[in-house]
Amino acid sequence: MLISGASIAGPALAYWLARYGYRPTVVELAPALRGGGFAVDFRGEAHLTVLRRMGLLDKLKQHRTDGTPMTFIDAQGHQVAALPSEFAAGDMEILRSDLSQLLYAHTHTQTTPTEYLFGDSLTSLTETTDGVHVTFERAAPRTFDLVIGADGLHSTVRRLAFGPESSFVSHLGYYVAGWDLPTSAAPDLAARAVGYNEPGRLITVGQVPRRATEASYNGETFCVFASDPLAYDRRDPHASRRAIAQAYEGAGWRTTELIETLWNTDDLYFDSISRVDVPTWSTGRTALLGDAAHGATVGGMGTGSALVGAYVLAGELALATGDHHQAFARYEQRLRPYVTRCQEGGRTTGTFLAPPTQEALTTRNATLNNPAALTAMLRAAHQTSAAIPLPDYPTLLNTPTPHP
Repeated sequence: MLISGASIAGPALAYWLARYGYRPTVVELAPALRGGGFAVDFRGEAHLTVLRRMGLLDKLKQHRTDGTPMTFIDAQGHQVAALPSEFAAGDMEILRSDLSQLLYAHTHTQTTPTEYLFGDSLTSLTETTDGVHVTFERAAPRTFDLVIGADGLHSTVRRLAFGPESSFVSHLGYYVAGWDLPTSAAPDLAARAVGYNEPGRLITVGQVPRRATEASYNGETFCVFASDPLAYDRRDPHASRRAIAQAYEGAGWRTTELIETLWNTDDLYFDSISRVDVPTWSTGRTALLGDAAHGATVGGMGTGSALVGAYVLAGELALATGDHHQAFARYEQRLRPYVTRCQEGGRTTGTFLAPPTQEALTTRNATLNNPAALTAMLRAAHQTSAAIPLPDYPTLLNTPTPHP
């Protein structure tokens, strides 16, 4: 079985498939596992149950960041609102790069280790009577029983098997960016975790304590800004930097100083806040998983949903004993209502982080300063993330949870 994407959903699926006796192959465009990136969180019993059944929960706890409280300031640096660490961290927060490394290593704990093809990508998919013939940019063509697209918002598998991205991805009116500060940045720039808002744009800076021992780590910046869809080449780092810089022209506080660090960083992340809606997640022998099927970029509980989805998809494939049509249908039937509710959080992420008007910004700050309102928001997020009954596939398939 071929899985496209080695970030989160792909290795998680590979782990479960190998545990149930499959021989997964994972292809990844990047030359190696990606470093850096934002922290991701897990919240609610469904997320924690999957990690526990993987035998990964205790390992992840050793890498947890515990979140970072954020102080929102005005142009003079005075506090106007505050966000407690648990708001972003959920039950457990971990760096995406740490999670990716742990999942990758976990796929090598099986009797049959997962095969990885780094620095490669699919160029065509042709379904035959007994498999899918796949061609690659670099590797020789091969035929696989099934193909799973776990390759994110801009999924290659979705494009090849389902149609153009424009048919499934909706822009939600905002863009998000993040990068590490270069060592040349002012030492006090990330001395505390702060966020500065103007209508339609947010810029934050701070440090993740867990990364403090990294030799070149000087803090990181995160941005969210309102914009209609931008016409730029996503693969061109200079075009991305230029788009971000233009979005923050004339902003107050130390924004200009922060934006200047863009030009000296090597690990820029930049993308739209968008939502993925695919009417059916499978076609023939090909199916979609994670953001490729139901992404929401930021605020849609995408990481937790990806792990839950990988658990359900692998379990249903194993229970179906080769009937992929039945497995894909049950996977979607079980998961779609859950992830649709999770996705709804992505619709409001941009307007919450970067309210479009001064009035909306004032209202948002008042909400952040209201402990009862914050408690209600946290409770609602936990209820949403937990709202899926999970079959105990390992027990049903006689593969009990391994010792951590």
